Amino acid sequence: MMKKTWKTLGLMAFCSAIVIARPSDVRADETSGPGLSYGNYLVTVDSDKVTISKDEEGQETLMTATKGNSFQVMEDMGDGTVKVKVNDTYGYLPVDGNATVTQTDASTLAQLEVKNKVDEAVDFRQSIANYGLQFVGGRYAYGGSDPRTGVDCSGFTKYVLQHAAGINLSRSSGGQASQGRAISADQMRPGDLLFYGSSRAINHVAMYIGNGQVVHSSTYSTGIKTSPWNYRAPVKIVNVIGD
Repeated sequence: MMKKTWKTLGLMAFCSAIVIARPSDVRADETSGPGLSYGNYLVTVDSDKVTISKDEEGQETLMTATKGNSFQVMEDMGDGTVKVKVNDTYGYLPVDGNATVTQTDASTLAQLEVKNKVDEAVDFRQSIANYGLQFVGGRYAYGGSDPRTGVDCSGFTKYVLQHAAGINLSRSSGGQASQGRAISADQMRPGDLLFYGSSRAINHVAMYIGNGQVVHSSTYSTGIKTSPWNYRAPVKIVNVIGD
């Protein structure tokens, strides 16, 4: 079936006829509106970035979408704006000059939802890594718990995971190693914890930030820094985020 594509909802409004399905043909998951016939639609961002708002008036920002991002259209609001599904909530995207609305099928929308959930998890983990990286150059302090004033290795990972992800970790590296789920090196993602030491005891913890690097509060002389993840051989790697 040929897909119908409009560059803007403004163009749709000038169509000479709007096809309205009979009530018996309409499914609960289909979309309609002043410029749309009943069916399944997605909107893809064409501009470098566009703000998706929590309210139709655009008073409160939900997120900033970037070029290539796609969302399921839930409703054409009739004013150049569409209501879209953003993970588990909804927002309002101004289409004119910003995006393309395309008629599609239910299977494509299901695939889009899976992709967006994966992208959300990636973005969340990267935000944790970015939060930790802001403290690089900070001071190492044995027993310290705040990277702004001085912190040791486990105090650093506890602080970052608590403030960036709301995850409560034990205070010691050994205690943190007993939390979460053990994973292999090829499963590491930003936000995972790597533990170093010996077979008898763990004496250091670092957080993976991607690209083969960790961030950690290392020593008095180096402070908070980044290192290759295998600068020492980790004895355990743990996913404490739970995804």
